Amino acid sequence: MGENGKRPIRLGMVGGGQDAFIGYVHRIASRLDGEYQLVAGALSSRPEVARESAAMFGISAERAYTDYAEMARAEAARPDGIEAVSIVTPNNVHYGPAKAFLESGIHVICDKPLTSTLEDAIALSGVQPKGGAKFLLTHNYTGYPLVRQARQMIADGKLGTLRVVQVEYPQDWLTEEVHNKQADWRTDPSRSGIGGCIGDIGTHAYNLARFMTGLELEMLSADLTTFVPGRLVDDNVHIMMRFKGGAKGMLWASQVAPGNENGPSIRIYGDKGGIEWQQIEPNKMWFCPLGEPRQLLTRGGATPIGADAPAGAQTRIPPGHPEGYLEAFATLYRDFAGVIRGETDGALLPTMADGVEGMKFIVAAVTSSNNDGHWTRLG
Repeated sequence: MGENGKRPIRLGMVGGGQDAFIGYVHRIASRLDGEYQLVAGALSSRPEVARESAAMFGISAERAYTDYAEMARAEAARPDGIEAVSIVTPNNVHYGPAKAFLESGIHVICDKPLTSTLEDAIALSGVQPKGGAKFLLTHNYTGYPLVRQARQMIADGKLGTLRVVQVEYPQDWLTEEVHNKQADWRTDPSRSGIGGCIGDIGTHAYNLARFMTGLELEMLSADLTTFVPGRLVDDNVHIMMRFKGGAKGMLWASQVAPGNENGPSIRIYGDKGGIEWQQIEPNKMWFCPLGEPRQLLTRGGATPIGADAPAGAQTRIPPGHPEGYLEAFATLYRDFAGVIRGETDGALLPTMADGVEGMKFIVAAVTSSNNDGHWTRLG
């Protein structure tokens, strides 16, 4: 039994072998609350690495697969087969595994973006999952307690009618030409898709704005740039956004901004107040009611946030002990476990529809930029 007194959900993984960053993150997230147990995997396209990784992660040799399709068939046929699978491969290897496991009746947890092409995203959304298998897209920033708190405050009208949204995600790790496992596939359009920075972190910024505000994007005007000579995808993104209802937004994402590590941040302003949040200090958020002093809200602290509010409800440890990136990821896994067990509807979880919208956002941004920033609607 897990720490929650329940039998852990049997989990498999596609991709994420040794030295794979995001696979490591998913494994930590899956076991943080005792909700899952990793028992099978097709951890690499290279058979030797797949077998070595399985042994390293405690997966038995008979459940160390070298092909995801074989894994889906074999696990679906086992009485003790996996109930869910994490897909942590490059973007171009999301569609095939997700389709195979959904059609085998196995719940799917997929890293973002949904696929490498809009066509694949639409096709995947049309798959009929066997036995009602569910799907989760891991836009992990939606798992932060104060991000969920802001969403609830905005829905409750604390900011009034929304007017301005400023969201950004700067990094610096691709400021120069870089060659390693993580950089190579992200800068290769055959694996990443048509978007580089826009797909890798721009979609995170866009999803964060959509999740917190509930605003629907009407049109965008994008300027995507490739600053590093010879690079085949964008590495800097500037986008102006028009939302339905009249609100305006700006999005900046960059992988060539020296001095920035992973810096998602967002500022949202309405006619009654504003909210400001930065991932660098995820346990703090500024609430700025019009005409009143700024209020520093903290996760679970002595602020106008009760234990039954989103921030309080998502907190694992006492105030003053920071919760961050890994815990936000784990919150998605924990919530999805509730969906799998039929205990919750997962209303706050990113869905297949969010993934399709994210791909439409990438295509619209690239199309707009290729047309000198022409205002473009989501397809």
